[in-house]
Amino acid sequence: MKEIFQGIYNINQKIATLNSAPGTKPFNEILVTIDGKEYRQWDPNRSKASAAIAKGIKQFPIGEGCVILYLGIAHGFTASYFSDIIGPNGVIYGVEFSDRCFNELLSIVSSRRNIIPILADARKPEDFVEKVIEKVDVVYVDIAQPDATEVAIRNCKKFLKPRGYLMFTIKTQSVDVTQSVKLTVKLEIEKIAQAGFEIIDWKMLDPFEECHGFVLARLK
Repeated sequence: MKEIFQGIYNINQKIATLNSAPGTKPFNEILVTIDGKEYRQWDPNRSKASAAIAKGIKQFPIGEGCVILYLGIAHGFTASYFSDIIGPNGVIYGVEFSDRCFNELLSIVSSRRNIIPILADARKPEDFVEKVIEKVDVVYVDIAQPDATEVAIRNCKKFLKPRGYLMFTIKTQSVDVTQSVKLTVKLEIEKIAQAGFEIIDWKMLDPFEECHGFVLARLK
């Protein structure tokens, strides 16, 4: 077993986290016990963050005690792994627009108290500004909108700490289906840079996620 990033491990060539709710596997994930500790395999085919790790992203700024604003938390698959990593001193403010996904998320939250679910539209941060009661270390964005980059930047301006991080999934088919995937990713990255971010690294997520890019940036 090797620690890849803080709280993220390589176990038999599989990405894993230490299970903060031992004995539970809400997504039917594989559990592995080593030296009396239970770990959850983190499937890169089901999580863009895990896919970015599998593709060799050079930095992963989520660690113990981290405060995260997660836009597009859906039913909580990736967030459950973030929950493992940040521990009881961290918090995830999880914004979701879909009632169906939000209701599924609530069952995850019941065993992971460091996730705060927020039913809201990520495009309107003014609607949930009173629920995100502190500046965050990371804004993590996984939404399917043509203006997703602008939404990410808008939320960073409102909630992100100075020198905080943006982790952003670019869903190219939601942005522009008429141009090449890599051109779309390049143009969206340029928007992020122009908004005052240092681009630390970016990866295309194939073969785990076709037509998706993943960007890690830091507010200057």
